[in-house]
Amino acid sequence: YLREELGWRLPRGRQMLGRSPAMVQLMDTIERVAGSAANVMISGESGTGKEVVARTIHYHGTRAEKPFIPINCTAIPEGLLESELFGHVRGAFTGAHTTKRGLFEKANGGTLFLDEIGDMAPETQAKVLRVLQERSFERVGGTRPIPVDVRVLAATHRNLEEEVRRERFREDLYYRLKVVTLEVPPLRERAGDLALLSEHFLELFCAEHGRSLKRLAPEAMELLAAYSWPGNVRELKNV
Repeated sequence: YLREELGWRLPRGRQMLGRSPAMVQLMDTIERVAGSAANVMISGESGTGKEVVARTIHYHGTRAEKPFIPINCTAIPEGLLESELFGHVRGAFTGAHTTKRGLFEKANGGTLFLDEIGDMAPETQAKVLRVLQERSFERVGGTRPIPVDVRVLAATHRNLEEEVRRERFREDLYYRLKVVTLEVPPLRERAGDLALLSEHFLELFCAEHGRSLKRLAPEAMELLAAYSWPGNVRELKNV
């Protein structure tokens, strides 16, 4: 178990597990990247565990005692995303009855994880780029620059190089975020990890529900191994 060998400090159920060559290589890169201040682009298919990778980087870096703030850029309507990221001042728009701190401000000193950044609108991309360049921002409706020290980790399942070529993602932001690139392998390319992960999730859910520890029969493992897992680790966990 790499969580035991390397001592990953993550909440139970969010450990990075694996002993396949692809995962060992990924772990090695994370260990070297975690202590730096570099922005990191994490790519991989949906369900591969990109947020777990981001949390691992944060909790093994110099900002571990500071906030880790995740946001899924597809889960929030574009009209509200700017306010979520940068906050707003009272009266900035209809319904803004109080001043609100944004996620960049809440993550000050720590890490902001922008999940599925490839779905972010160009206007918001431009404002994120400005924060990375100037290390300050203004709340929506505000005029006072607010200094901020945030490490940005971003993730996407999209091919951002193609998105840049099609002018759907800003090239300058792409290179600002892509200081280091990590590719999270799909489950079908992690030979040997399926049994390890299955045992881990079974143990986790037995403990959560107060059940005695169950074991998967060999026939059950054969069925799991015969499946391609298009939803990757997330799908395996749900199953």
